Amino acid sequence: MTKQKITIPSLRTFKEKGTKIRVVTAYDYPTALLVDQSDIEIILVGDSLGMVVLGYDSTVPVTMEDMLHHSKAVNRGAKKTLIVVDMPFMSYNISIEDAIRNAGRLVQEGGADAVKIEGGAVVIDTVTAIVNAGIPVMGHLGLTPQTAAQLGGYKVQGKDAAAAERMVTDAQKLEEAGAFAVVLEAIPAPLAELITKKLTIPTIGIGAGVHCDGQVLVTHDMVGFFDRFIPKFAKQYTNISNPMLAAFQQYAKEVADSTFPGPEHSFTMDAELLKRLY
Repeated sequence: MTKQKITIPSLRTFKEKGTKIRVVTAYDYPTALLVDQSDIEIILVGDSLGMVVLGYDSTVPVTMEDMLHHSKAVNRGAKKTLIVVDMPFMSYNISIEDAIRNAGRLVQEGGADAVKIEGGAVVIDTVTAIVNAGIPVMGHLGLTPQTAAQLGGYKVQGKDAAAAERMVTDAQKLEEAGAFAVVLEAIPAPLAELITKKLTIPTIGIGAGVHCDGQVLVTHDMVGFFDRFIPKFAKQYTNISNPMLAAFQQYAKEVADSTFPGPEHSFTMDAELLKRLY
């Protein structure tokens, strides 16, 4: 069966039927092309690109222009996969008007089908306003990388009673605000299971256990392309960095000893013409 792009409303049907939603990140055209050939339903153009593509220490330095640049590339490659794009730090924190404008740019210029916003109670009004503007919003609770410093670093969230209760409430408020799904990152699996049962919209887990309605992973983590930091919850399905390094080393050797390029990689010309040139 030929892959067809899912719709935002169909995600609730996935939840109702118990069909798991598969999400991975992509930040460029060739990766988007590959994801589009797979059974994965959603691409997240994550601000994680700051760390795994741009070399920053966090997601905080990522700008709207960065997100637009990469979402455009992904949009050119993924025609049969739903594209959700992260709203970067400070693109929705200053004012609701700013948030709507920036969300609109990600859709209009970047080709996003939906945007993702981090946070709970403090972003509810913003989520409502963006949804009312006609732009689908995915929420994000638990470990929120843009405000990781405020949370005490990249740590598991929702471990005490007050934090867990607050997260359940925030998830329900995000649903009421019109979010079509909520990412749950780095929280105890039983808490994620409880939130999943309480919501009618899907939960997408990353380090939140198996009972979420779907899962998301950073592609660079899962294929072994980025090993500066590998989260506990990331499973590495292959390792492409080792064969790539081996290829670079072999290329360097062959250029140095003049075995590349060989005759099969070179072009010839008419012998008489060459003679005249000499």
